[in-house]
Amino acid sequence: MRPIPNLRRPAVAAAAMTALVAAAIMPAAAAASTTPFLTSLPMQTVVASTVPSNGDINPYGIAVVPRTTGHLVKNDVLVSNFNASSNLQGTGTTIVQISPMGARTVFATVMSADVPSCVGGVGLTTALAVFRSGWVVVGSLPTTDGTSATAKAGCLIVLDRWGHVARTIHGGSINGPWDMTALDRGDSAVLFVSNVLNGTVAAGGSVVDRGTVVRVDLSFEGMKPMVTSERVIGRGFPEKTDPAALVLGPTGLALDSHGNLYVADTLDNRVAVIFNALGRMTASHMGMTVSAHHFLNQPLGLAMAPNGDVLAVNAADGNAVEISPAGHQVAKRLLDSTGAGTLFGLAVAPGGHGIYFVDDGSNNLQLLH
Repeated sequence: MRPIPNLRRPAVAAAAMTALVAAAIMPAAAAASTTPFLTSLPMQTVVASTVPSNGDINPYGIAVVPRTTGHLVKNDVLVSNFNASSNLQGTGTTIVQISPMGARTVFATVMSADVPSCVGGVGLTTALAVFRSGWVVVGSLPTTDGTSATAKAGCLIVLDRWGHVARTIHGGSINGPWDMTALDRGDSAVLFVSNVLNGTVAAGGSVVDRGTVVRVDLSFEGMKPMVTSERVIGRGFPEKTDPAALVLGPTGLALDSHGNLYVADTLDNRVAVIFNALGRMTASHMGMTVSAHHFLNQPLGLAMAPNGDVLAVNAADGNAVEISPAGHQVAKRLLDSTGAGTLFGLAVAPGGHGIYFVDDGSNNLQLLH
């Protein structure tokens, strides 16, 4: 991922909305710690390279394994690669598994022949989740030549505990799945997926306000996961193709303990919230602005900190930013001194003892702890 130098426009009524957001999320805000999580993590360690034997690069998605089953090992980290060894975006096919001590194996290699219903082939994105049942879901936004002109709708790919493709979720509202968060309910799960290809390729680089967030309910009770419902719960987010970044639009998602979903709106340089994401039946238009600008600089990946704050990583400057539920940017931490274009996925380490993040400039997994 490489950032664009300018943003589209000021955030939507950011200042005016702050008080409303604080009131609406008051239970979460009250529970949040007064000590920023980022300030409690003094060390930064390279865990391992994310490059497998086939040479895939550009690590994007991160998910921490919750339970040992099949080839999955508890507390290992899964990382999806977006580029093949050719360095063409939207052509990566591997998910690597990295132990806390740095041992790396390949959990899955997904080829186009494995997912014939996945429109356009395979290019594994930041959309990555792993569940206690052993099922793994990863997004695909493929290209044939690394350019946005050949980007296709892709799909969500469901893998079993051994890394084999079990099914795909495609068509309908799944159109360029870019990032994802999930709620694990044991015998079922709820996926929240940001989509960035709703009219972007046809617009030829112009901004279109058609980015979506989709809620997908899965049942794990049969032989294969089954989709029990699919609904757009957020729409109207700005998105565009870009020669360097491939596509820019709604990216990181993070679900708080009250069922509110935070969204990284990269082009408007803000973090928004969609209230009652688990139960709502209508689509929120762009969500409500929680925080915008200041330390935020093209936010991409999101995660919930143990203290209830939202963690974001910036595309444009290598910083992580911590935001309280009331919208206050309470901390900033430099993760990559080389600057722009290196950060994407992140995940809180088991026990809340740190933050895993990928550096796609050096192709490695790191831990802030």
